[in-house]
Amino acid sequence: MAREPVVRTLLDLLDNGVADQPAILAPGRPAITYAALRANVADLAAQLQALGLVRGERIALALPNGPEMAVAFLAAATAATAAPLNPRYRQEEFAFYYEDTRARALIVPPGALPEARAAMLPGMLLIEVETRADGAVAFHADHPFTPGVTPDFARPDDVAMILHTSGTTSRPKRVPIRHRNLATSTANITATYQLGPDDRALCVMPLFHIHGIVASLLSTLATGGAVICPPGFDALKFWQWVEAFRPTWYSAVPTMHQALLARAERNLATIQAHPFRFIRSSSAPLPPVVMERIEAVFGAPVLESYGMTEASHQMTSNPLPPAPRKPGSVGLGFGVDVGIMDESGRLLPPGATGEVVVRGGNVVDGYENNPEANAAAFVNGWFRTGDQGRLDAEGYLALTGRIKELINRGGEKISPLEIDDVLLRHPAVAEALAFAVPHPNLGEEVHAAVVLKGEATERELRDHCARFLADFKVPRRIHVLEALPRGATGKLQRITMARTLGLAE
Repeated sequence: MAREPVVRTLLDLLDNGVADQPAILAPGRPAITYAALRANVADLAAQLQALGLVRGERIALALPNGPEMAVAFLAAATAATAAPLNPRYRQEEFAFYYEDTRARALIVPPGALPEARAAMLPGMLLIEVETRADGAVAFHADHPFTPGVTPDFARPDDVAMILHTSGTTSRPKRVPIRHRNLATSTANITATYQLGPDDRALCVMPLFHIHGIVASLLSTLATGGAVICPPGFDALKFWQWVEAFRPTWYSAVPTMHQALLARAERNLATIQAHPFRFIRSSSAPLPPVVMERIEAVFGAPVLESYGMTEASHQMTSNPLPPAPRKPGSVGLGFGVDVGIMDESGRLLPPGATGEVVVRGGNVVDGYENNPEANAAAFVNGWFRTGDQGRLDAEGYLALTGRIKELINRGGEKISPLEIDDVLLRHPAVAEALAFAVPHPNLGEEVHAAVVLKGEATERELRDHCARFLADFKVPRRIHVLEALPRGATGKLQRITMARTLGLAE
């Protein structure tokens, strides 16, 4: 059964660290201790409330990864509601998200991000953030503070942050995530990986994304460990950070793992001198062949997990050794109930394939102002994930793909993940993405795109697939590309692939 919600706020989570121990580390920066972090966050949150940004108000943050983003996010969520945004958005995208979240203020680096500034709505406050010499973060606002305001910080039921679904096929939905949701998800993650004060997480995921915020930042701070916050993911500098800070683990999307794997042979001495306790993968399917290669090179267990914004990130994960981790599975529910449901809402037995559903204190109450989406997604206390999968007899979950991404070829439902894995097992293939292309008679046909690291013809790749796949699953065309299209967090864009290549309208 799912655990009862942990009734705490993000500010409360900082109480678990030893006062003089490092909470946040970064290249070229002084360490921020737990005592300094808690004082800094409380002081900045009070400043925000003195600007009129109180509980329930939305504060947009457009900041690169680093200590400033981590501290500013905690302060905004403590005073009001944080709305983290990708700092690489275009002006039109910023304008959409400001309006959609009803943002009252924008936090940006000094003198940077002109597109974020130009998109500001009338009445929005501009707040610049910088780091002082002692490592503390400071705010500078274009609006006077109201003197004598008594801070009234967030409570467990308040919305800590508001994010959006990816919106690949429709208008993005607003997901209000409460402090209690985040505290519960954080407790689930720390229990899954037995995180403690001796752990150091290297945060390479963006801190505008639920994966980076909850798995890397909050879960580490909640257990008194240290978060290493470099400027962002860099497959070349990664090894320097490992040597300098000696992280015990990191969490990333599969494309990041593959980029590191490609450079691992040149960094074997660093890997052997500073081994990871474990490596976590989430936010997109990890092909089993990639998991096998990472474990062989890094000498650490690779634990694939399964998360969504609506569940405050983690829903399931493969466990630490000595418990079994199953390639091709996203593991067990930790503090979360997991089921398989048919279209009528009936729960199915182990081994049956259907839609993955979850429930627990980490799952949000619903989308904001979207009764139609809520009626479809939240059924009898369960959240319908939109993913297809099955549970085995031991409770391990295997995903067969997004229901919207399954390829329906003449009535045959084909999982593109299966095709991806077969292609990746060809020695010349570095990356692979199977996808649906419209077909006049079959409805959809199977195509794939690959990035090569060696010599191979399309015929050779199709013959390779034919040795492992039924004929109807073999891609009818394989497109060789320089790079596969990715979203802001590195996630491959499967649904839009046919349109990207001009194969569909």
